[in-house]
Amino acid sequence: YFFLSNLSLVDICFTSTTIPKMLVNIQTQSQVITYGGCITQIFFFQLFGVLDDFLLTVMAYDRFEAICHPLHYTVIMNPRLCGLVLLVSWIMSALSALLQSLMVLRLSFCTVLKIPHFICELNQVIKLACSDTFLNNVMMYFATGLLTALPLTGILYSYFKIVSCIRGMSSAQGKYKAFSTCASHISVVSLFYCTILGVYLSSASPYSTHSSAVASVMYTVVTPMLNPFIYSLRNKDIKGALKRFCAMAAIKGTTVLGMKNSP
Repeated sequence: YFFLSNLSLVDICFTSTTIPKMLVNIQTQSQVITYGGCITQIFFFQLFGVLDDFLLTVMAYDRFEAICHPLHYTVIMNPRLCGLVLLVSWIMSALSALLQSLMVLRLSFCTVLKIPHFICELNQVIKLACSDTFLNNVMMYFATGLLTALPLTGILYSYFKIVSCIRGMSSAQGKYKAFSTCASHISVVSLFYCTILGVYLSSASPYSTHSSAVASVMYTVVTPMLNPFIYSLRNKDIKGALKRFCAMAAIKGTTVLGMKNSP
């Protein structure tokens, strides 16, 4: 629960970076943000996005140790190591976000800009610069590739080892329990990387302003919102409450249908 609670905290901070400003813009019908506010939003958006990625990777390694080395799990994943891994993740994410934000500060812009997005997305802001953006583009794509490829490689390697370990189990119940332990994390990782892929593919097209914004909504709003629900489905109390809610909804639907059909 240590990494899960930190993931929840990061998701809350991640959505808080964009959603409050977006709601204010909708309420006031004024889609304006200052230059300083835009740079600040870029920094925190990069910070919590990268941190989310690192935490999912660490959680994959945590599952690997829990399933493949259950007797040594508490020794390996001790509180000191967990705290150290979390601290390193924060430092690397902060350095990456700070570097990207400082690279934007060196660019020159016109006085009034129109960003075709609902947030100050780094790629869209760089496209609107009046000065040379070659160095920014190189740094942006290098950092994105590195900070996406390395965590994804770590996740895939962890699950490759987990599958190999599960295949060696003789008990069918043990295999099911091991797979069910990973089900929530696999769902969250798949949702996270699929939305990132959607954002990348939509932004690669020159005629993709609307589709890129829609994909970004999935990545910045929907994915962090679904993460707590996905992990909560493993909780027995949540499962029981969900079953009772579905049963009550079914009963109400049957009652309303019966009243309509009655003479």
